[in-house]
Amino acid sequence: MESVGVDEMSESIIPGLPNDLALRCLAMISHGYHGLLECVSKRWKHAIRSKDYAHLKAKAGWSGDWLFVLGSNNPAMWLAYDPDADSWHPLPAMPGPTSDEEFCRFSCASICNKFLVIGGCYIPRSTVWSETNLSEVNSVTVFDPFKKQWSSATSMSTKRIDFACTAIGEKVYVAGGRNSDNLQGLASAQVYDPHLDLWEDLPSMPFPLIDCFSISHGGEFHVVGTKIHNFRQDAYVIFNPLMRKWRVMENFEPICELSRHSTTVLGSNIYHILADGTVTVMTTDQMVWHELCAYPPVVLRGHNRQLRSFGFGFAASRKHIYVIGGLTLKYNTNNFTYVTVKLKTTKFCNITTLPLEWKDVKSMPIEVGHICGCAFLEEQS
Repeated sequence: MESVGVDEMSESIIPGLPNDLALRCLAMISHGYHGLLECVSKRWKHAIRSKDYAHLKAKAGWSGDWLFVLGSNNPAMWLAYDPDADSWHPLPAMPGPTSDEEFCRFSCASICNKFLVIGGCYIPRSTVWSETNLSEVNSVTVFDPFKKQWSSATSMSTKRIDFACTAIGEKVYVAGGRNSDNLQGLASAQVYDPHLDLWEDLPSMPFPLIDCFSISHGGEFHVVGTKIHNFRQDAYVIFNPLMRKWRVMENFEPICELSRHSTTVLGSNIYHILADGTVTVMTTDQMVWHELCAYPPVVLRGHNRQLRSFGFGFAASRKHIYVIGGLTLKYNTNNFTYVTVKLKTTKFCNITTLPLEWKDVKSMPIEVGHICGCAFLEEQS
């Protein structure tokens, strides 16, 4: 439907208020309520779909908070969860992946009220997975929550998978990982400025690292990965953007227990879910893990055993940590086999309230399977 400008409407959006003030009132409401608001009247529907409305939200920076989730079922179908409205929304198809491919091993970041999907690879579903049939990319795809559309940004200079990526200030830092030309790993690093749409080379890490995980803390870029030199060895390095120097950390055993799909950062704390479902936390100044609670087991209708989930997404925002979707294995007593069950559930808890109490949010509209990527976009004040 073609957008209709507010000034083209003959009637008031809200009786008794000038249209510009009424539109501002509507623009302050979360995106997640759009479907409901559009049902109020034709005037509201036209106003919310107008270019004036989108421009006003963008100018004021009212993006709202969004949790973006991509599952392995459909490599182009991202879902967005609005915590304020407790509602899920499918995004327009992301350009690039097709239904015959799985898009994975990428990184994502939220910055300047935009959501970025960076690097990764495509794996044909019709072939047996191997490191030789990957199609790596160096692309950067950006979702604009105001325009509700994807666009392409300047690509990285290097194709990467399983690389470190994090946002610091208003820039995105990447380092390490690998590609088909560098199976032993990459030492190179870059920083992206979204305002200029420009990548800048950074000093290389002291050594190449594969299977990287990263966090930002204290304005620095922390990278954990594996160094390959005759044998595999964990390593932990930190980049200081002001000094533009890397330093190698010696005491890093607690950090190297992390994995990117079961770890998230909130403030100065790192949260991690162990294979048995135990939720642990570590403050970056103490470097010691503390057990918080157990993540609730999966209970399936008609199945009398409690099950554990895997392949889920783990993300944090404000005062909350979220566990999204995933899979579980259900034992079929009829033919004595295991069946993989895809989960649509999402649970969260408030980390400021102890003991932690897990609560359910609205279920995802579709079964997405293994979570390939998830990240929060938080509205910048």
